[in-house]
Amino acid sequence: MEPAAAAAAPPPSPPPPAAAAPGSAELVCAQGRNLKAVLCQRCGSRVLLPGAATFARRELLLPAMRKKAAAAAAGGGGGGDVVREHWLVRDMFSFENVGFTRDVGNVKFLVCADCEAGPIGWHCLDDKDSFYVALERVAHE
Repeated sequence: MEPAAAAAAPPPSPPPPAAAAPGSAELVCAQGRNLKAVLCQRCGSRVLLPGAATFARRELLLPAMRKKAAAAAAGGGGGGDVVREHWLVRDMFSFENVGFTRDVGNVKFLVCADCEAGPIGWHCLDDKDSFYVALERVAHE
């Protein structure tokens, strides 16, 4: 009998980054940044380059997807979605392409600058360095 034979089993594979949910694990690198480019779901315009944002969890209410003018007019009221997984961008100049709605209280919603679909994200005017892009509202490539 050789006791070493039982110890020869391969080590288990490492888990995905702690912050990433199972559905987002292929989008987040070991440092917690976006592995793929972030695109508008509607027109395919590039919103962020790979590595430009950090994965973050925060519960936010975003109005239902629509054109920029309609989103601003709704004022966050009406139908909406609670989103929990985001790309957190700390500098607005990191965006390749993004637009903002008019102020809705102390919030501006992020929209695609080309087709104005959105909101794809959220920015509180009280925190100048935090821009949240909802993973479920964008595409990745």
